[in-house]
Amino acid sequence: MASIKLILRTNKVDSSGNSPIYIRLIKDRKTKFIATGIKIKESDWDDNKQKVRKSYPNSARLNAFLAQKIADAEALVADSERKRSNISADRLKEVIKGKDASKFFEYAFQRLEKIKQNVSHRTYTTYTTYIKKFKTFVKNDDIYFDEITVTLLRDYVNYLSNNLKNSNTTVHYSLLVLSIIFKDAIREEIITLNTYPFTSVRIKKDKATREFLTKEQLEKLANYKTVKPEIVHIAKDMFLFSCYAGGLRFSDVVTLTWENYNEEEQRISKNIKKTKRFHQFRIGKKAVEIIEKYKSKDKLPTDFIFPVIDDSEFFNRTAAYQSKVIGAKNYLCNLKLKIISKELKFSTPLSFHISRHTFATQALTNGMRIEFVSKLLDHTDIGITQIYAKIVNEELDKAVDQYII
Repeated sequence: MASIKLILRTNKVDSSGNSPIYIRLIKDRKTKFIATGIKIKESDWDDNKQKVRKSYPNSARLNAFLAQKIADAEALVADSERKRSNISADRLKEVIKGKDASKFFEYAFQRLEKIKQNVSHRTYTTYTTYIKKFKTFVKNDDIYFDEITVTLLRDYVNYLSNNLKNSNTTVHYSLLVLSIIFKDAIREEIITLNTYPFTSVRIKKDKATREFLTKEQLEKLANYKTVKPEIVHIAKDMFLFSCYAGGLRFSDVVTLTWENYNEEEQRISKNIKKTKRFHQFRIGKKAVEIIEKYKSKDKLPTDFIFPVIDDSEFFNRTAAYQSKVIGAKNYLCNLKLKIISKELKFSTPLSFHISRHTFATQALTNGMRIEFVSKLLDHTDIGITQIYAKIVNEELDKAVDQYII
């Protein structure tokens, strides 16, 4: 339980020799002070009785005022502790001062709506999913920021790992999204920095393994022929196109239109779905050959190069609709790629994102400068691209161990 009393803070004496009277709150060995707005000299204060001495002018009126202040504070604290046994000293101070502390979920969902237009729909959906997962765990819509403690977060980590069987990477991102909401609230001065509990709760991601095709596997895939449905051929061509054309993500390949392609310059120009940045680059001969397969005399600038999405009004639809369609088509193409990789006896099942890793490793292996690879991948930080350089070096070490005596 919190303790409350009136004290004269003689260490804050002003030029007139007056010191302020504060309400002192102690909770869980943490001390907080709330100003009463009254200042008197030390000689006029009875510390034992916590009252202004009778010799002070209007002492009865001041003591009645202070008694009401302390009674109101005690009532507010008692009510707050009854509702939430683990309420913090910071929160109690805000209650006494009459400030309504922000509720975490109320702020979090409002914040998500604010950033909705500035992030990809996928990012928005991911953040929302992680926030809702935490909400399911705490079972309290009205939890305050300062009630999300290190202990609560550790319990959440155990819940994610043991009950939901989440990987370390998933647990890491579950905490990361919550911490981002906290940092936003701190920047907006909704909460104070000492409310931030994540410094003591950190989970390392599982070591990522980036799968990619070797040069031989890439050639084997390029020569793959089948009598299977057209979508299998299209999935293969889209994958290869990404391998040859800057490692474009599926969302950018599937939404590529003829107006994004300058045939004369053999150049791709488009806004990247994930980052919303404008990106342009020249493509090589093999990528051009793939595009040429899909060119028809009656093509329109707004037609998709790869005939996977059949909605002519696609770009006029909502971001949520577009994201849902792209997700469904990505799932379909990955199913077809897995069939191909099984027939080709690849050790790892193909998924579209492997094409991005394949482009990066092949480009570096063939001697392209890392800053050029980084630019083509549209990385904001060359440090991200250096992961692929490390992979290439590891493969080189393996080759030395295998072939050099």
